[in-house]
Amino acid sequence: MVLGGVAALAVVLLVGASLLADGPRIETPVAIPTYTPPRSTQTDAPTEPTQVPTQVPSAQPSAEPTTPPKPTLDRSLKTNTVYRVGRLPSLNCRAGDASIYSHGELKALILKTGKCMDRAWGPLLLKQGIPWIPAKYAIAAKRGRGACGDYPSPGNMVPYYCPRNHTIYASTSAMSRGNGNSAGYGELVQWNGGIISMMAHEYGHHVQNISGLLNAHWSRRLESSSQSGRLGLDRRIELQATCFGGMFMRSVHRSYPISTTNRNRLFWFYSRLGDHPGYPRDHGSPVNNHRWFRQGWERNHSFQCNTWLASSSATS
Repeated sequence: MVLGGVAALAVVLLVGASLLADGPRIETPVAIPTYTPPRSTQTDAPTEPTQVPTQVPSAQPSAEPTTPPKPTLDRSLKTNTVYRVGRLPSLNCRAGDASIYSHGELKALILKTGKCMDRAWGPLLLKQGIPWIPAKYAIAAKRGRGACGDYPSPGNMVPYYCPRNHTIYASTSAMSRGNGNSAGYGELVQWNGGIISMMAHEYGHHVQNISGLLNAHWSRRLESSSQSGRLGLDRRIELQATCFGGMFMRSVHRSYPISTTNRNRLFWFYSRLGDHPGYPRDHGSPVNNHRWFRQGWERNHSFQCNTWLASSSATS
């Protein structure tokens, strides 16, 4: 597991008066990796024997039955086993009209949809042999202290995932109303789907953690000799989590329900999130956050979220 209590934070919010004045805008995503998932090396067994056996099998086996070997997991960045997961299933996961400004309602919705995320990802990961455990949550009305630090951090409002204990930490008031000089998500989208999509981003970090992607990212980061190289790795891991979040929101769009209008709100929401001037470029530009969320939504396939094979311009 990742050491040192390193938390993969949610996308940094970029809010400005000029941005808030704009309406939803639809753009064509261009962040489509050309990666094709590897095919199995096994071939189908013939339905009929190709020759007559020369011996009749004995009534008793000569040895104990052998246990099928466990699948070998690829825990690297570019060819990780998680890319074999495929599409997330369509789930019945109703959100209702929970208000983002009510701690009780928003917390209940986060925990409820967290169970839906377990149902979406868990069986598929297990099928590929990836050890799965559900994510845990610590949701405070104001602030708290988690295994990877305070939440929210001073002057910030983003939730974070702590790989040490598989827990997502979040403050409902910070996310909805902001914290210090940092505006809340509620200033962009008051509908609860905006914040839930951020929880799906954090759950994406959980998927990265148990599949080995976070460890592989951290190892590469330690090997990097330049700040720009480390930031480039950070952007790829964050944009991938955004893509995984888009996959989940697509999987529940019929039952949530996510209307066409609210889908467009989500696309617009992600075109306003990302690295803003004066801060480290560690989460990706608003243009690329928008592209990778739509990538997960429109392509809805885990290998389509392989940011490690995407171009540098698509992960800037």
